[in-house]
Amino acid sequence: MADLDSGAEKLPLEGDGKMLGILVCDDAEGNRVVLKAFSGQVGGCWVIPGWCGPAFSVPDYNAVLEEADRQVKSLEKAGLDSRSVSAAAMRSLFDLYRIHCIDGSVKTYSEIFGDVMPPSGTGDCAAIKLLNCAFKNHLKPLSMAEFYYGGQSLSATREPCHFYPPCREKCAPLLKEMLGLNILYRDQEIVVVSKPAGLLSVPGRGEDKQDCVVNRLKRLFPDCIENPAVHRLDMDTSGIQVLALTKESHRFLSMEFESRRVHKKYTALLDGILHSSGGILALPFRLDPENRPYQVYDPVHGRMCITLWRRLSVYDGKTLVEFTPLTGRTHQLRVSSANTKGLGIPIVGDRLYGTRKEGQRLMLHAGYISFTHPWSKEKIEFKVDAPF
Repeated sequence: MADLDSGAEKLPLEGDGKMLGILVCDDAEGNRVVLKAFSGQVGGCWVIPGWCGPAFSVPDYNAVLEEADRQVKSLEKAGLDSRSVSAAAMRSLFDLYRIHCIDGSVKTYSEIFGDVMPPSGTGDCAAIKLLNCAFKNHLKPLSMAEFYYGGQSLSATREPCHFYPPCREKCAPLLKEMLGLNILYRDQEIVVVSKPAGLLSVPGRGEDKQDCVVNRLKRLFPDCIENPAVHRLDMDTSGIQVLALTKESHRFLSMEFESRRVHKKYTALLDGILHSSGGILALPFRLDPENRPYQVYDPVHGRMCITLWRRLSVYDGKTLVEFTPLTGRTHQLRVSSANTKGLGIPIVGDRLYGTRKEGQRLMLHAGYISFTHPWSKEKIEFKVDAPF
């Protein structure tokens, strides 16, 4: 296993320097292991003793390049276009990558990206190599850092001996798969994630309901508190969720939510045309105990749900709207939208209050949140565009 004995100064760095990374892990017996990796190649080499290698077989990689080079030269000699060969070779190279994930699964690029070709060099960054090596060897990551080492970069985007986060273009799509969470922000107090539709926020009852944001977070941050969720999103809803790593931060954020000092906005696609431009919905709802978790309109025993809304656009017989909830009741937006006392139009894909076609998701997304950071007391905000 790699360790710090082979220092960065022993790498044959040349040209404009290199991004390097270090990952501290524990093995199954609790022994400390330190992994090191470099981005791309160093001195024309993919593999250097003491450093994490790439996520593919180097002999197979070289074989694909050699065959592609032979075909390109043959076509060029005949005066023919070789671009299709180059494109096919790139696809073959990407098919060689094997990405190890925190849950023990191993994914190919076809499973991650589908038919879309990722940018050249995807999977060759130091962060991906480090985590891939850790998960492949059943290690538990504890702390990771990436920094630029060597001469001034030609693009002037990297300063020597400065630390940098994983890049969004190449690393973010892979990290989301490897870690099981799309992490938007993290520090020692909080973690902000973008939850996909279909994933529970917290564990439910039964073995089949244990896969959720909270349990995935606890795999990544084993020292976090037992119940880090300070608010929830419906399983069918995608979007931003905030979690606390410490009891103090959890207490502070819970009070912020309870006092309605946290501001949230949702995007929803309604299954019909709204002719009004916006307004306010104030409706009392309660749980139907005979049909959990269904909510029903009840002006006597219901709890008031207050929501601001505005129409964003109308297309294909549907209406895109923005909801700003002023209260935080169960299914508030879904019920206020579908009920005849509200907008009277259900959200597309709502299996409880509307209709859902096979393979369709609920078109509701928590795309904006702003709140006071529990430690710095500064106002922070996050935005994630709706995936529909």
